[in-house]
Amino acid sequence: MRSNLLCAFAVYVLATAPALAQSATSGPAQGAAAPSQSPPPPPARGPSLELAIEAAQAAIDAGKAADQKVAVSVIDSSGVLKAVLVSDGVGPRAVHNSNFKAQAALAFKKTSGELAEQVKNNKTLADQIAANPNYLARAGAVLIKVNDEVIGAIGVGGARGADKDEQYALAGLQRVQPRLK
Repeated sequence: MRSNLLCAFAVYVLATAPALAQSATSGPAQGAAAPSQSPPPPPARGPSLELAIEAAQAAIDAGKAADQKVAVSVIDSSGVLKAVLVSDGVGPRAVHNSNFKAQAALAFKKTSGELAEQVKNNKTLADQIAANPNYLARAGAVLIKVNDEVIGAIGVGGARGADKDEQYALAGLQRVQPRLK
């Protein structure tokens, strides 16, 4: 009985798909005013996909050379993930932390290690970071810059010692820095 219902539903979807597609692409009905739309915003600045992947791989390789398993997140200037690479055997917390460190570095325009030091003596900053569950003020993220413009961040999580995470993020950045535009 259930498979008959699924077959009937599939036939219905296939039969109505052309009509649905036509109505979706034909625009507003004749005589109806088209809704005013503003043009989409320009894309955020960031490393190209190829450079983001290369930076993440360089960070993974730096961790591997030190017998560390890490996760790496590369984000653009609006905080959108461009690349995520994870060593075999890394848990989900390291993956999340790599992104959260990068998001914090981007939001406050400094390395997450600098943030970690500043929150020790700056309650206002500590409260700002604590208020956003997507921020982590622990060493491991560096900014990606072209000249003085921040175009993204690289975050690393999972090494035994956050200072090592930041070293691996720097290794990723150094690999691609000369080719960033």
